[in-house]
Amino acid sequence: MSDLEIRAAVADDVPTIVALLADDPLGAQRESPDDLAPYLIALERLTADPNQRLVVAVREGRVVGTLQLTIVPGLSRRGATRSIVEGVRVHADERGSGLGTRFIEWAIEESRRENCQLVQLTSDATRTDAHRFYERLGFVASHVGFKLQL
Repeated sequence: MSDLEIRAAVADDVPTIVALLADDPLGAQRESPDDLAPYLIALERLTADPNQRLVVAVREGRVVGTLQLTIVPGLSRRGATRSIVEGVRVHADERGSGLGTRFIEWAIEESRRENCQLVQLTSDATRTDAHRFYERLGFVASHVGFKLQL
């Protein structure tokens, strides 16, 4: 993994990030790689927000993964700051290479650096392989998540 760079995403990365997000049955239904305008606007908003980290993993000049880390100050848990890991994607050619583990380790390290007391994430109920992956890394499926589509 020494040849892997994790860096902030830039506009030139957006087409590849969107392709990664769309590269599975769930993402294929939600993403629109043909119209990058809303993604570029979202990147501007993310970049302007100091509590957001949209990053890419680059190997040999090629983007091979992405994730978003959000830092959330709060009152609960005695004023604890938490982080939320979102949109973790690894290129199909890289799955099983250890990149996903390195990505989550990066998110945990960054969360510690930000003095977070908790790292949390959600994973679609159908992603059983992802659930095993996160559990192997020490995450506990302790809550039931709810969403309301607007």
